[in-house]
Amino acid sequence: MNSKVTLIARILLGFILIVFGLNKFLDFMPHPELSAQGATFMGALMTTGYMFKLVGLTEFVSGLLLLVNKYKGFALVLLVPISVNIVFFHLVLEGGNGIFPALVVAGLNAFLIYVNWDRFKSLF
Repeated sequence: MNSKVTLIARILLGFILIVFGLNKFLDFMPHPELSAQGATFMGALMTTGYMFKLVGLTEFVSGLLLLVNKYKGFALVLLVPISVNIVFFHLVLEGGNGIFPALVVAGLNAFLIYVNWDRFKSLF
């Protein structure tokens, strides 16, 4: 696989994760209007007092690891459940609204796992 494409994908995914992870702590981006189901789900995550911040921290750490090119495999594995949940949140609870950014994150994650498959073979 072209190393420039892989580098761009890794940096792009890392940057996206850092921005959205930090937003869960600093709240600097506007909140999109959510459906009743989506708002209930997000409210439940915030009400726990820790879950929303745990997701943000995981996104931030994964993004940072990808940007500094350390422990890529670990970062990509950490990101899988988050990527899947982002996609299903938009598909199931939001009726497809906002699905494009979710697919970008999941697609970049899947692509980077694919090009680094030698690191993951033993897991399967």
